Amino acid sequence: MKNKKVIIGMSGGVDSSVSAYLLQKSGYEVEGIYMKLHKRDDGYHEENISNIEKVTNFLGIKYHILDLTEDFKKDVYEYFVQSYINGITPNPCVKCNKTIKFGVLLEEMKRLNGDYLATGHYAKTDGKFIYAADDISKDQSYFLAQVDKEKLPNMLFPMSKYTKDEIKEIASKIPEFSHFTVKKESQEICFVDTVYTDILKLYTNIDEQGNTLDINGKVVGHHKGYMHYTIGKRKGFYVHGAHDPHFVISTNKETNSIVVGKREDLKITKVVVTNLNMFIGNVEFQAEVKLRYRSYPTVAKIKIEKDIAIIELQEPVFGVAVGQFAVFYEGDKVLGSGEILEALN
Repeated sequence: MKNKKVIIGMSGGVDSSVSAYLLQKSGYEVEGIYMKLHKRDDGYHEENISNIEKVTNFLGIKYHILDLTEDFKKDVYEYFVQSYINGITPNPCVKCNKTIKFGVLLEEMKRLNGDYLATGHYAKTDGKFIYAADDISKDQSYFLAQVDKEKLPNMLFPMSKYTKDEIKEIASKIPEFSHFTVKKESQEICFVDTVYTDILKLYTNIDEQGNTLDINGKVVGHHKGYMHYTIGKRKGFYVHGAHDPHFVISTNKETNSIVVGKREDLKITKVVVTNLNMFIGNVEFQAEVKLRYRSYPTVAKIKIEKDIAIIELQEPVFGVAVGQFAVFYEGDKVLGSGEILEALN
């Protein structure tokens, strides 16, 4: 029987390189694809492609370069910038996985007559659901929760059962991979080298001073421009005579103002989400919900009406940001997700 063909997204990093090695070792026919997602003139792409050439030469496999700069700009980069201008907090990695890595790249996999698309994500799938990886500290199931259900049968995650240390250990034993053991980790958002505001400054004026308000609407200070602040931030603004810590409760792009308060004022008990992507058909169910990538899951009751889900939290959480994603879990199984539209106390 002909070996199944896997197209693997290769970044030039250790995870995708070791993934290609493990897939070939498991008997798959493997080809790599490097995606150019953004224009760079600092040698970034050249270094990555050089790493990929070393790996693919060692494995004796083909690799392709796919220029997706226009798709990425339209679907991810512009969404990122516009979200901050609109006063909400985007999650570009979630958007990229849905539209680029398991959107455009999956279509390219089919064009190359592949059976599966693999990536170096730390996650699992059985073709019906996405699950958290064994290495919880590296788990990326949250970022994959918006990927369309019908695409799961064509997805493979070789990292699913490994820890990062185990992957580095595998790489260290292969001379052609040894440079990965000293290569620094990639940053969380691939196109943000320093801070997100450096990106925004290229497109809009973010340094327009505005009023800082208390939760009753009274002016209590000033700030340097609403786009500098995300929900829960406690620095970078001025409050007259403040002795206790203050946190950003909300921002208003229309008035260029921010509302600040005590930690208690960040308390949220109800969340409304839209742009649902569900792996189950239930319209009412109980689940654990993550409201941000690094947040702890919290138990909630979820009720779905059309493309809106109402999340009633069993215990309050603090600092929920509109624009982030709520991901529903049953243990390590992802049940679905949606974009946060509203957070209520």
